Amino acid sequence: MTTHTPSHHGAATTTAPSAEVSIRDLTVVYRTDHGDLPAVSHANLDLHAGQITGLVGESGSGKSTLALSLLNAVPEPGRISTGSIHVAGVGDVTRLSGRRLRRTRGSALGYVFQASQNSLNPLKTIGRQLLDLGRSHDVEDLRGLVNRAKDLCERMGLDGTRVLDSYQHELSGGMRQRAGIVLALVLNAKVLILDEPTTALDMISQAAVLDIVRGVHREHDLATLVVTHDMGVVSEIAERLAVMYGGRIVEHGPTTELLRRPSHPYTRALIGATARIVGDTGLARALPGRPPDLTTLARRGCVFRDRCPIAMPVCEETDPALTEWAPDRYRACHADPTHSTPGTAAAPVPAARTHDTPERAEP
Repeated sequence: MTTHTPSHHGAATTTAPSAEVSIRDLTVVYRTDHGDLPAVSHANLDLHAGQITGLVGESGSGKSTLALSLLNAVPEPGRISTGSIHVAGVGDVTRLSGRRLRRTRGSALGYVFQASQNSLNPLKTIGRQLLDLGRSHDVEDLRGLVNRAKDLCERMGLDGTRVLDSYQHELSGGMRQRAGIVLALVLNAKVLILDEPTTALDMISQAAVLDIVRGVHREHDLATLVVTHDMGVVSEIAERLAVMYGGRIVEHGPTTELLRRPSHPYTRALIGATARIVGDTGLARALPGRPPDLTTLARRGCVFRDRCPIAMPVCEETDPALTEWAPDRYRACHADPTHSTPGTAAAPVPAARTHDTPERAEP
């Protein structure tokens, strides 16, 4: 059980022993001509063994920056300015560097990057990249590593020998994504981070990848973080959901409860904008305006106020804290949590696949 106590910027969390990852007061800034601008601001989040957490928001909301922070791999000119990321058995990764940090990546923390074809070396076979990974982590039994990779491939419906002998361009999108999962887990990582795992995949491939993620997660009792802009994906796979906007986590709680009763106006708007494959397709409504970038992000007050249909004067001056408004439900908003946002009533979110979609791996 995880307990939360409020702080100025978010809910500070007292971590239960089962938490594999504890993110506390994390702020990530990028150096620009306008000074250091926050891409993630005072984020708090726990990832627990045996639990899939979804992290959702529009492009530019800070999702991928937060995910990369788990590896202490925020690219220049970005940097982690405050906060900590404690990983069980490793410690605070924000304090690691050099060889120890490299060994943590891939061993304790497995990361599957967005656009898998861009994270695989096009000049080396998957097997050669696997051996490079093993050598970088001082694996002595490389033959055993290859056998483990083949076994993981087989469990994902792939021909292990064929995949390891292939270059990335010889594999389909779904196969590349699964190969990325193999490389992320082959060193027995206990934390799996997937950045937009279904982007650019067709519906059948999406269903196959999500089924595989669910099965691998359950089999290895992983703490899994799925970063996505797709509400359908998180409704299909995640048990908990955190919603990000403008670098802040604005709502957090059990996925089913959050989707049925969204409390933050941004969450309601995201659900209202979700395209439907059943029912009245005309119900979807685009969010007004544009999401902020680093240069247009509000320096004080609520980051969502310019697009919010229920913004109040207090929203201009005061950044709302992420506080518990119902059991295990957290939101950062000054409005009454039972307030109904005009025109954005919650509707059923379409799953990533329907019951008519065949549950089979992509050939």
